[in-house]
Amino acid sequence: MSGRFAPRPTRTTVRGGHVAVPAAPGLPRQAVAPGRVRTWAPAGPLDLGLVLGPLRRGPADPTFRTTPDGSVWRASRTPAGPGTLRVAAYGGEVRAQAWGPGAQWLLEGLPDLLGDADDPDAFAPRHRLVALARHRRPGLRLTRTGLVLESLIPSILEQKVTTDEAYRAWRLLVRKFGEPAPGPVDGRLWVMPEPRTWALIPSWEWHRAGVDNKRASTILRAVRVAARLEEAVRMEPAQAQARLEVVPGIGPWTSAETVQRSHGAPDAVTVGDLHLPGIVGWALAGDRHADDSVMLELLEPYAGQRHRAARLILLSGNTPARRAPRMPRGDIGRL
Repeated sequence: MSGRFAPRPTRTTVRGGHVAVPAAPGLPRQAVAPGRVRTWAPAGPLDLGLVLGPLRRGPADPTFRTTPDGSVWRASRTPAGPGTLRVAAYGGEVRAQAWGPGAQWLLEGLPDLLGDADDPDAFAPRHRLVALARHRRPGLRLTRTGLVLESLIPSILEQKVTTDEAYRAWRLLVRKFGEPAPGPVDGRLWVMPEPRTWALIPSWEWHRAGVDNKRASTILRAVRVAARLEEAVRMEPAQAQARLEVVPGIGPWTSAETVQRSHGAPDAVTVGDLHLPGIVGWALAGDRHADDSVMLELLEPYAGQRHRAARLILLSGNTPARRAPRMPRGDIGRL
């Protein structure tokens, strides 16, 4: 009964949370079309749900799914073209299969995607709660996709709206203007639109998806300089954020949310979030009314690893009880 009254997960807790990935009892069953295959052994514990969870935009994300055989499927638009990646962990190894023009690119980037470039040992817990969360989640690593736009666009859609609104907009736009993912996915995975397609979406389609003109205009400005933004993946996270923020409508919140995924940036803490300062303040100091300045002060002992510390705090489940009504959900598409 207690679960009925648990606080509903917010976008913040989803970011720190864990995608449920069924355990694979043995070697994953071969798909009808095997595609390209790669086997890789991680250097330490690896939890696919924790590592890849931040890439899922809601339970009905058309670019992401999990299956009962313990596999995680992703559809991406790579520099080589659209591709589908299936990943499953078993026996201390990871087995990946990929299809489409971007298959080779996805397989080459598999270690980075699963956090091989991340260094969890560089993190030193300073609070008991954080230390306990780290102990309970040894498989947490920070993913690095190497793709900027696929994290930037959904982050823009999430600006100042409810989780449900943002996820609905992403789902509708990808399904309508994207393309079916390659491989044996039975029409259940979609690749997000290419930059030119985003730029050609009519204004009324943005409206029907519940996206206001401010967010739509920000996406249009971003896709017009897509090549320059994708170059940021070769920069340091702070420099990449600075480049993203040159685009009007992209601020520190959006740039941090992007480089956390595209770069695996351990220090890119999210500022300007509605929930995160209060959660961090409550967990570390018992202050549910903490603002960004208080949050940054509390996270100062974790300088260089503040994003990892924030994720561990979210994973601890120590969040303040809800005291206000949920933010009302709007749908401008009905106007």
